[in-house]
Amino acid sequence: MNFLNPSIKKYTFRRTLCGGLIALLAGCSDNHSGASSPFSEVDGETVQVDLRLMETTDLHAHVMGYNYYRDAEDPKVGLVRTASLIRRARAELEYPQNSALVDNGDLIQGSPMGDWRQSDGIAEGEVHPVFKVMNALQYDVANYGNHEFNYGLEFLAESVNDANFPYISANIFVDDGDTDDGNDRLYFEPYRLIEKTLRDRNGKVRQITIGFIGFVPPQIMQWDKSKLEGRVKTRDIRAMAERFVPEMRAQGADIVVAIPHSGISTRVYDARNLEANSSWHLAEVPGIDAILFGHSHLLFPSQQFAGVPGVDIEAGTIKGVPAVMPGYWGSHLGVIDLVLDYDIGADTWMVAGSTVSTPAIFVEGAPAVEPDGDLQTLVSQDHRATIDYMNQPIGESTDDIFSFLALVKDDPTIQIVNDAQRWYVEQLIRGDVNLQHLPVLSAAAPFKVCDRDGICAEEGSFTVVPKGTVKVKNAADLYVYPNTLVAVKVSGAELAQWLECAASQFNQIDTASSARQELVNFAGFPSFNFDVIDGVSYQIDVTQPARYSRSCVQVSNGERIVNLQYQGQDVSADDQFLVATNNYRAGGGMFAGTGEAHIVIESPDTNRQVLANYIRANSPVTPAADGNWSFVPVADNENLEIVFRAPDTERVAQFIAAQLPKARLLEVNPRREAVYRMDLSVTSGEE
Repeated sequence: MNFLNPSIKKYTFRRTLCGGLIALLAGCSDNHSGASSPFSEVDGETVQVDLRLMETTDLHAHVMGYNYYRDAEDPKVGLVRTASLIRRARAELEYPQNSALVDNGDLIQGSPMGDWRQSDGIAEGEVHPVFKVMNALQYDVANYGNHEFNYGLEFLAESVNDANFPYISANIFVDDGDTDDGNDRLYFEPYRLIEKTLRDRNGKVRQITIGFIGFVPPQIMQWDKSKLEGRVKTRDIRAMAERFVPEMRAQGADIVVAIPHSGISTRVYDARNLEANSSWHLAEVPGIDAILFGHSHLLFPSQQFAGVPGVDIEAGTIKGVPAVMPGYWGSHLGVIDLVLDYDIGADTWMVAGSTVSTPAIFVEGAPAVEPDGDLQTLVSQDHRATIDYMNQPIGESTDDIFSFLALVKDDPTIQIVNDAQRWYVEQLIRGDVNLQHLPVLSAAAPFKVCDRDGICAEEGSFTVVPKGTVKVKNAADLYVYPNTLVAVKVSGAELAQWLECAASQFNQIDTASSARQELVNFAGFPSFNFDVIDGVSYQIDVTQPARYSRSCVQVSNGERIVNLQYQGQDVSADDQFLVATNNYRAGGGMFAGTGEAHIVIESPDTNRQVLANYIRANSPVTPAADGNWSFVPVADNENLEIVFRAPDTERVAQFIAAQLPKARLLEVNPRREAVYRMDLSVTSGEE
């Protein structure tokens, strides 16, 4: 059997009958010898079936291979290109019907096409562009992701009702208003048993029933509280798998495939924690034969998961269960090739071996496949409407708004978002006797700084809004998510710890080392957690160890935040502030000062709409950063080589020269990134 592309690494695993349901019934020992099954002969013939499972996930409405912010083709994204991998994957099979195609959610939101469709509304009879393409590709089943709920349950229902395939989710229930979990009804169908007519290796027809079960992060109740509270509630992922998988088996599922929109966490399992990233725990549930997962925007198997307990990146398994996660935005196709053996005695199918691969649409700097022309035609009107929507003007800017330096210097792209959020909340609390006396701050993070792998070669990985007319596409480039604005009430002590967690964005600098040191920690900390809080001033001491992990769990006693002041006075632990932020941050409870108990304002308006309204009301805007944060100067800087990376273009070089005149270009590396030496002997505001 071929595996799509000879350059794609394959991960192969072979096991005997001692696994899954058979192990429970027979008490077998675990033996991965690769010996053939003693039960795999029927009428003197060995019965084995090859089944190819294919997965897309986290498409985020990236249907076309197009960058709507720059009005340019983008061969690195888009379902119309992933479609070519899907068609190839089917065509490679001796029996193309021996396959199943699933989507794992975060589908209808996350790109300008998704924003246009929601903004324009979707009427009865209209088909969402993602489903036009997916119906044509004949998906078998799909799972809901957390971002499916960003636009509300009504929009979701009207979108999904045009899918020619079932949707499932086993851990969302109707909120019936009482405290008795025993009488709760499921909101969606929890699983689906799909009968497949396959052919075995002898060409004979075999009927196999595949059970698919889906899960969503329980945290949708915090992330989209305003749209879901009082209507639905969520349960723990693993607990629901333990409830429903035996039921699926009893109803005739020959194999069970879990589709969790959930990454990997190795935290000790406790159902009360409602773990968002539960795929690692699902691998322990008896009866699950394969896991097609997502949510984390990563590739599995890959070196990013090397060393994770129970994970075999060579075999492509989690605790012995074959698993795959194919990136995001259509960048890869997830493929698990299963070898199924038939046990005549138990009349049972089992997984005897597996091979995992993640073919890509873009390889080594060039497209690996062409887009599907028929599918491009199918959504051409939606594509044109998205372009028109994005080019509507909303105001003027007197200067460029670029995020090329957002992780190393106070930055105009974050500044204008914070200005807009403070402006909105200050208006909202006028006359409110409980809140109007509180100083208003604002927290915002850079959403576009280098790509998800920490590669900083392309301008398209950054926010780029040239001075002049500001359009809808520019507001979407500045604030890429449809979050709603929420304000929290925090103490001075909580404010300091919020900033401490954000400061984990940086590596610790060793002042005694002359070796090159990267300033920004891309591998261990996502930039969307690097909150800059405006309205106060502070410095970050990167010679100190990070106090917190990416999840704001304390890992050291380091104190990076110094000179935290409000209007020139030191912030005390008992001071009180309002912080404008978004519903994800406010409701998440991860950062100090966040969580339901701190929320005092829940706005119906999205942060992006607040930003657009601010630009309209204050046009022309002058988005100059106010320099409210900087690095603590590092002594003996001449002996240090602290570096950051940026695209190697003339526009970026000019911007850096103007904003950081003491930064020095050292080289352009093989990834086409310009590597700059950062001078930390002075604060960025003094340059």
